[in-house]
Amino acid sequence: MMLRSSLYVGSVFHRRLMPKPHRFRYRLFWLLIDLEELDHLDRRLKVFSHNRFNLFSLFERDHGDGGASSLRAQAQELLAANGIDTGGGPIRLLCMPRTLGYDFNPISVYFCARRDGALAALIYQVHNTFGERHSYVLPVADAQGAVRQACAKTFLVSPFLPMGLRYEFHVSPPGETLTVAIRASGPDGVVLRAALAGERRELTDAALMKAGLSAPLEAMKTTAAIHWEALRLWAKGVAYLGREGGPTPDGTRSASGPR
Repeated sequence: MMLRSSLYVGSVFHRRLMPKPHRFRYRLFWLLIDLEELDHLDRRLKVFSHNRFNLFSLFERDHGDGGASSLRAQAQELLAANGIDTGGGPIRLLCMPRTLGYDFNPISVYFCARRDGALAALIYQVHNTFGERHSYVLPVADAQGAVRQACAKTFLVSPFLPMGLRYEFHVSPPGETLTVAIRASGPDGVVLRAALAGERRELTDAALMKAGLSAPLEAMKTTAAIHWEALRLWAKGVAYLGREGGPTPDGTRSASGPR
């Protein structure tokens, strides 16, 4: 069986423009999982498991609303609630795996396609370090080439980043390369630019081990890096805004699920 799931190896980049300049880049890797292949991947790979401990794993409760229903069913429910009909097409989840049982994904992206393979929607699920998560469900207007989307920020991510911002997404869908770029703008202009970019690898035990060695303990490193960069921002005099999250708009889901 030829896998539709794959591995992407690359880096994440953040650049804050105001009120104080700040930037960083870290090497990371991501899995792009066709949600219909989870059980097959569990059987095929030795170092990756579905809903059970391994060197690398994906627990469905780490994503979606944290409930018992499958991630595919949850994604389809979100799409339907937003008036998006994919006709039961494939859904692929881009995320970092658990490493030695530890999980943290600042952002994961569901690529939701129609039966003919054309992208119909993207679901951006954002997690913060307070154990909360929130999904932005955005239709794809033009399935050809790069995808451009925008929405209002309605969920607290960083206590150093205000609400009242607008997100603009620029996504190069999965191929030999993959890019997800985000720009956050406010009344005074662009506040933040962030992007993740990776190159495709076949999803094998050897490739996973090599990626893990290139970015060891990446989920733990990501959590530590978030707190380290927060300390650097505080040292630069950037104001700590606290937890000023806004209401959840209709058609999205927020959940405080187990980590």
